[in-house]
Amino acid sequence: MTDPQPIRIKSWVPSESLALTEWELERLMTAVNEAVSEVSSLLSVRRVQDSLLLNRDINKYCKFIWRNSSTVNHMKCGRANENYRFESCLGIIIPDEHLNACAVYPHPEHPVRTVLRPEGTGVPDTDFLLYVFTHSTDKCQAESSILAYAAHCQTDSEGRPLAGTMIICRETLSMEKYTHKHFVQTVIHELFHVLGFSKELFSRWKDCSLSSQAGIDCWSHGQVTSTDETGQVRLYSPTVIKEMQKHLNSTHTDLGAPLENKDAGPDGLSSHWEARVLQGSIMAALLVEPSLIRIDPITLAALQDTGWYSVNLSRAQSLVWGEGEGHQFGSVSTCRNSSAFFCTDSGLGCHYLHLHKGECLTDQYLDGCHIFKPLANASECWKEENERSGMNWSGEIYGSDSRCFISNLTRPNNVTASAPVAGHCYRRRCTGINKYQIQVMDSDWLDCPAGKRIEVSGYQGFIFCPDNRICIYSDLAPPTSRQKADDLLNVGTSIESSDDVMEKDRSTPHPSLMRRSSVTVSEAAVLSIMAAFSLLSTGVLIYRKCLSARVRVHASSEPSYRPQTPPTQCIRRNR
Repeated sequence: MTDPQPIRIKSWVPSESLALTEWELERLMTAVNEAVSEVSSLLSVRRVQDSLLLNRDINKYCKFIWRNSSTVNHMKCGRANENYRFESCLGIIIPDEHLNACAVYPHPEHPVRTVLRPEGTGVPDTDFLLYVFTHSTDKCQAESSILAYAAHCQTDSEGRPLAGTMIICRETLSMEKYTHKHFVQTVIHELFHVLGFSKELFSRWKDCSLSSQAGIDCWSHGQVTSTDETGQVRLYSPTVIKEMQKHLNSTHTDLGAPLENKDAGPDGLSSHWEARVLQGSIMAALLVEPSLIRIDPITLAALQDTGWYSVNLSRAQSLVWGEGEGHQFGSVSTCRNSSAFFCTDSGLGCHYLHLHKGECLTDQYLDGCHIFKPLANASECWKEENERSGMNWSGEIYGSDSRCFISNLTRPNNVTASAPVAGHCYRRRCTGINKYQIQVMDSDWLDCPAGKRIEVSGYQGFIFCPDNRICIYSDLAPPTSRQKADDLLNVGTSIESSDDVMEKDRSTPHPSLMRRSSVTVSEAAVLSIMAAFSLLSTGVLIYRKCLSARVRVHASSEPSYRPQTPPTQCIRRNR
């Protein structure tokens, strides 16, 4: 038996998608290929030995099946369905060359058969086949916020998905602000769904904890989801529990990962992580700006626990949200208290990764909890072009090494007696782990002790120095100029870089949708809110509320393949 090797995912574009312009097709396939490459670097499988062939549905091509268990041809087709034409997956016709043969056995005891369709050539060097279709489908037209949706089609004898279809709404390709990186993360999200992170596949997961190889000598996990004492549905599998304990710094022995309750089906299950607890995960319910999304350890742990893959957990990206906060983090009963991750009322501060200025907001997935979300206009501290002309009263500096800090700093000759406490952009440089200096306009580099506040010569007020947020995570950084250039090259010169995209969180929940989030906050609204802040003592409380926050990503569940079922996992843009 061969060792697991990186999964070979082959994408196939049906002829109907070839109506795309050359630019649209290039944009699509560049993103798909990059996403496939990323997923292949994360997941390994016992490879399909020969060319991959999918099965035909006997209930479609056969009108009568021999069901007497004592016959030679038990459960074989006895009479053909003369109306049988093709196999499909999410409305996409599967080519005959991708399918196994089908035959009729006219007599229950005789092995003589009549071949209805010959065996196809199959798809060589393939472990998973992804059908990629771009079209303005009825679903795309009926729900204009949908960007894409997907479902798995078939599984092997161990339950591992072998094929799936992803439909990208045609309108998505013409959205100038939906960038290459958004496309890549959209495809990764949908691939994770069709490969196993799906409420329709949870029951098929295998326990391979005593096996030396994924998919060998495994048995069913049984039910991996259950409802805890608070009514929260959680995913309980060995590696997920271990990673949750590690992430939250908890020894709680029954710490499953919570599933989103707002897009759950009648059975209470969702194919997304609960936003209050796992914000920023690639498998949360709202898709945000690419620099804020993480392929996190808990998502990779879930894929490991499917039993079908050997997962490279070392490639997981840091999930900052809730780290070290204990097993009760994110509960509705605790999130309403001011903390380093949640805020309690409207106000201005910093997104919890400190790459953006933010506003304290809630959304349909937060159950009344509030977090700091990036402002819609010029919130990125790392974009030099966001720096405004005119008098810079607060001493802000924008650039690739700038981060958001809570401050009420102002120049003494400002006509305003005291500045409101809000998020401001200042340069920072790391001097060690959780140790850094900051620089304000016209100032020297100043030590900023984590958890303290400092004064700056030539200014009134203070800057608050966040603890355990800055100079901690080596893999958290804004896009580089090279990445921004790549974004333009990959999607065409008429597409803006991902830096120009802001997200919205106003979409209506859907049980199987990954959404693009956004927050629209006008500058007038910002100024009016800022004017409401006054005393510094109030600012200290605000600081505690706004040390961090994050926008979230939404996707959804995917059902087992039924040829004409509606789509189950969608990606939406918010209206």
